[in-house]
Amino acid sequence: MTSFAEPITPAVLMPRQSVPALDVPLVSGGRYTPGSNAGKNFDLIVFYRGLHCPICVKYLLELERLADKYAEHGVRVVAISSDGEERARKMAEKVGAKGIEFGYDLGLDTARRWGLYISASRGVTSTGLEEPGLFSEPGVFLVRPDGTLYYGSVQTMPFARPPFADLLGAVQYALDKDYPARGEYGGEV
Repeated sequence: MTSFAEPITPAVLMPRQSVPALDVPLVSGGRYTPGSNAGKNFDLIVFYRGLHCPICVKYLLELERLADKYAEHGVRVVAISSDGEERARKMAEKVGAKGIEFGYDLGLDTARRWGLYISASRGVTSTGLEEPGLFSEPGVFLVRPDGTLYYGSVQTMPFARPPFADLLGAVQYALDKDYPARGEYGGEV
């Protein structure tokens, strides 16, 4: 019989409520904190697994291709991982980052407060890079300039992430229709 450890429940962030504290250094210099130098309409925060993840590279290339469109919609774009500065800088170079800001040194305790899942290393990936001992799985969030959650999506693994073109369309719709954040009800069901 398999024995399981006591489960740790990831945080559930609630739309229209303040997001957890987040303060990470940026490859370009300075720091990223939601609400500080926020996009006019949203900050798009993309938590990625790290340089070792080939799916993350492909995903962030898609985002970089659309970064100017997000900026036109008043969205600041930040990609963050628990990688150190050198690996984050290499990822920014791989992606040819011009429109994405890259944050690094995400603490796993902070990742968990954001509701991200944590994985343990499985060794060397298909890219030939070693996975960190522990790292967070992906998450995508739209945060209002006041630091409240508008949209959130988390994954337990690198597959089936929200397409950035679809999310851009949703941002356009939300702005055009003044569409409110949904999923905000936390009462009895």
